Amino acid sequence: MDEKKNNFLQLFNEKKYSLIVSIIENKIPLRKKTSRLLNLSGVCRILSRKSSDSIKPAINDFREACLKENDENKLIEPLRNLVNSYAIFFDEEHTKNEKFLTRNFFDEIYKLKEQYKNLFEKDLELMKNMLKISKRSLSIKNHILNLKKLSNLSTDPDLVASYNFYNNYLYDWSQADYLENSKKINKKLTSYPKEKLSVLIKKRKKKINLAFISSDLKSKHSITYFLKSLLIHYDKNLFNIYIYHNHNMVNDSIAKEFENFVSKSVYIFNLKDIEVINTVRRDEIDIIVDLNGFSSDHRIVLFKNRLAPIQISWCGYTNTTGLTEMDYLIVDNNLVNYGEENLYSEKLIYLQNIWNCHCGYEFERSKNELPFKKNKFITFGSFNNFNKLSDEVIEAWSLILKSVKNSRLLLKTSIISCYDIYLEKFDKYGVLNSIKFLNRDKKFDDHLYKYREIDISLDTFPWNGVTTSFESVWMNVPVITMDGYNFSSRCGASINKNLNLLELIGINKNDYVNKAVSLAKNTNKLIQIRDNLFDNALSSPLFDTKKFSDQFFSSLKKLYNN
Repeated sequence: MDEKKNNFLQLFNEKKYSLIVSIIENKIPLRKKTSRLLNLSGVCRILSRKSSDSIKPAINDFREACLKENDENKLIEPLRNLVNSYAIFFDEEHTKNEKFLTRNFFDEIYKLKEQYKNLFEKDLELMKNMLKISKRSLSIKNHILNLKKLSNLSTDPDLVASYNFYNNYLYDWSQADYLENSKKINKKLTSYPKEKLSVLIKKRKKKINLAFISSDLKSKHSITYFLKSLLIHYDKNLFNIYIYHNHNMVNDSIAKEFENFVSKSVYIFNLKDIEVINTVRRDEIDIIVDLNGFSSDHRIVLFKNRLAPIQISWCGYTNTTGLTEMDYLIVDNNLVNYGEENLYSEKLIYLQNIWNCHCGYEFERSKNELPFKKNKFITFGSFNNFNKLSDEVIEAWSLILKSVKNSRLLLKTSIISCYDIYLEKFDKYGVLNSIKFLNRDKKFDDHLYKYREIDISLDTFPWNGVTTSFESVWMNVPVITMDGYNFSSRCGASINKNLNLLELIGINKNDYVNKAVSLAKNTNKLIQIRDNLFDNALSSPLFDTKKFSDQFFSSLKKLYNN
C-alpha cells in the first residue's frame, strides 16, 4: 500500500492528473477504493478539467469519499473538496444560457451541513467553502449566519467586513446594530509600524492633491457614471486629481478615459497594502476619497493606516465604515436626519440636495409610450441585484401583483439558476404566473431599452437601489420606494424627493404596497407623471452635474482650508 501511495505521490508531483484518475477508475476494484483514493481522484479530475463536465464526476468522487470515511478527522478534507467543487460547478455552469440548477442542488449542500454540523462549525476552511455556496444560492440569511460564525472564529478582517456588508440586506437590523458591528472591523484591521511607513506630509499648497481609490472604475460599472459627473467640471487651477485603480485592467477603455480628466492614474491591484500606503503618502495626497467601503475588492485596511490627512467615504458604499480613521462620510439631508449623527462613526458632510449625481447616458433616447396602452395590463419591474430581494420585498411585491389585476413583474439576472429559488418564493403567494425573468443584456443600450417594457419600477428595501433608480428615471419610468431608517434604506426617498415625487415614497411596507397599487390603478396619474418625468429629472439635482460638482468641490475646499 505504501508503494502504491508513493507511486501516486510521484505522479501527482509530475502533474499526471489524468493518469491518476485512470488508474483509480480502471485498475482498482470498487471494494478497494478507499475514501482517500476517491478524494485524490476528485482532486485530480478538477486539476485536469477542460470543461465543467469534468466537475460532475469529481463531485461524485468526493461524495463517495465522504460516505466511505468513518474517521471524523479524515472526513474534513473530502467535505471541503465536495463543497468547493459545487461552487466551481456553479460558477462554470451559471453563465450558460440554460436552466441547469434547481433548488435541489443547494438543498443537498445544506443537508450535508446539517449532517456534519460539528465539523462545519469547527473547521474554518470548510466554513469558508460554505460561504461560496450560501452566496451563490442567494440564501442571504444563511450567508449572514455563516459570516457571523466565521467572523467570530477568524482574525481575517475581510470576513468581518463581509458580515457587515451583507447585514445591509436585513430588514430587522437597526443602524445602531450596524455601527456597533462596524467598530469591530476597526479592531481587526492591520496597523503597520510607523517606522515602515513613509512620512505623512501635511502642508498648505496652492493646489489641493485630491485622490479617489476604487476597484470599479472600469467598463460596465455604475460608479464610473457618478465619478464622471464630478470630473467633467472641476477647477484644474484648484485641484490635482489622482486615481488609484484597484484593478489590473490597464487597457480598459473607461479606465483610459479617466486619464483625460486627471493628473495621475496609478494601478495598485498587484501592490501590497504597505506598498500602496507608501505610494499614496509619497504622492503627498491631501484628501483621499474611498469609493468602495466594504464592497467587492475593497482596500479598507489602507485607510486604517492613514493615506492622507483627510479621508472620506463616498458613493460606492451607503453606510458607515466604523473606522476611526475615516474622517468623513458624504450624505444629504434626506439620508441622515439631524440628531442621527452619532449612529455614524464618520463626521457627516451634508450636500445641499443629493449625495450623488449621474452624468446620464449617451445613447438615443425618446420618451417611451406607456406599455399599458399596448398591453392593457400594468407591468412592474425591478433590475436590482437579486440579493436585495428579501423575503419582505417578495411579500410586498406579491401583494401588489395580487391587488392589480393581470399585472406582471419583470426581473432581471444573469444567474439563471436562481429562477427556481425565486419562483418558489413567489409561488407561496400565488403569483407565479405574474413573474417574468429577463436575462442580462450583452450591450448596455439593450439593458436600458428593457425599461421601455415597464410601466412602474419597484425599489428594493431595506437596501434601496441607486443605479437602477437613476436608470429608471432616465428612461422615464417612475420608481415606488420606501423610506427607511438609515443611509442605505433612504436612497430611493432622496431620489424621489429631488424629483418632487413624494407620493411615490412609502413610509412603511403597507404604505409602499398601497402607493404602488394606487398608481397602477390610476393610469391617468401615471401618464401625467411619465409625461413630465424626464424633463423634470434633467432640471433636478439628479443630473445637474455642474451644480453638484461645484457643491462637492466647494465642500472639500472648505475642509482643506479649515
